[in-house]
Amino acid sequence: MDLNADFSVRAVVHSEAVEWQASPMAGVDRRMLDRIGGEVARATTIVRYAPGSRFSEHIHTGGEEFIVLDGVFQDDYGDFPAGTYVRNPPTTAHTPGSEPGCTIFVKLWQFNPDDRNQFRKAMDDELGAPVDGVATAALHRDEREIVTYSQLDPGAILNKTDPGGTEMLVIDGAVTEQGERLAKGAWLRLPVGVPLSVVAGEEGAKLWVKTGHLRYVTPPAV
Repeated sequence: MDLNADFSVRAVVHSEAVEWQASPMAGVDRRMLDRIGGEVARATTIVRYAPGSRFSEHIHTGGEEFIVLDGVFQDDYGDFPAGTYVRNPPTTAHTPGSEPGCTIFVKLWQFNPDDRNQFRKAMDDELGAPVDGVATAALHRDEREIVTYSQLDPGAILNKTDPGGTEMLVIDGAVTEQGERLAKGAWLRLPVGVPLSVVAGEEGAKLWVKTGHLRYVTPPAV
């Protein structure tokens, strides 16, 4: 399957308006944002776990990165409440699920194959002091990518000119980008060479942003 697989153009998905699709595991549904491949895929997805649902144990051959959007995600490493950022690099394994139910934003097969840096962070705990109405947390940085989390006051402006493309998820609130309103759940991908500039709406906004990684777009090795 190829979904939003042309990385040379701007892509937007208003995920709250997208129907949930069943995954191969009962009680686990998903909204696909971009994808190259079948069940083993380079993929960006919003996944919903019904209470008591879980996946079978598996190894992340290509790595997994996710944010807990609501509820509590659970696996062999512990319980991860909403607002947790997790990186499970290649060769890690777990049995994911959720007794209370949860929703996560997850990216698969997008790691440096040599990355072995496994960690989790409470994103709010990482926030720095606001500058011009924008407080930002540095979640991860390496030679391929920069990952941040920002809280914007109403009317605040966030600009990103990092090279290598940009990806953004609106976790809460809303922003305007290129004249388009992006509300909670909206996902945006801008190609290499296109800067990001957003203005927060009257409710402010919480944003996850990754830059640099779109220089390294390859399908998984199956």
